[in-house]
Amino acid sequence: MSLRLIPYLMMNGNATEAIQFYEKALDAKLLFQQTFGEMPANPEFPLPAEAKGLVAHAMLKVGETDLMFSDMFPGQPHHIGNQVTICVSTDDADQSRRFFEALQQGGQVSMPLQETHFSPAYGIVTDKFGVTFQIYTESKQ
Repeated sequence: MSLRLIPYLMMNGNATEAIQFYEKALDAKLLFQQTFGEMPANPEFPLPAEAKGLVAHAMLKVGETDLMFSDMFPGQPHHIGNQVTICVSTDDADQSRRFFEALQQGGQVSMPLQETHFSPAYGIVTDKFGVTFQIYTESKQ
């Protein structure tokens, strides 16, 4: 079983610029980047044209540490305080469920833990202290 805590920076439409900045400033290496336009279409949530080039997910390697990025999805509020979250990454879906259930006690669920195209169990929850966690289950492929 693996378990990692990864800082996740939520940007306000400037994730590409931030990624380029941190590549130079921190001697980081880009491991992955995908735009909202490159993701599978979801008819329940049509993608606005202006969002297609925004970063849906990216990962930099800074030394031995990962740093994740995303632009906020259009319509989601961006304000000081919600731009840094913690991604709890594990390869055990049962552990993800336990973490999610524990963190939501007295907190608020932004996205229920569910299967997505990129994870068998992914969800977003803000705990009772106002700290937002993304619970991410790595695929065992």
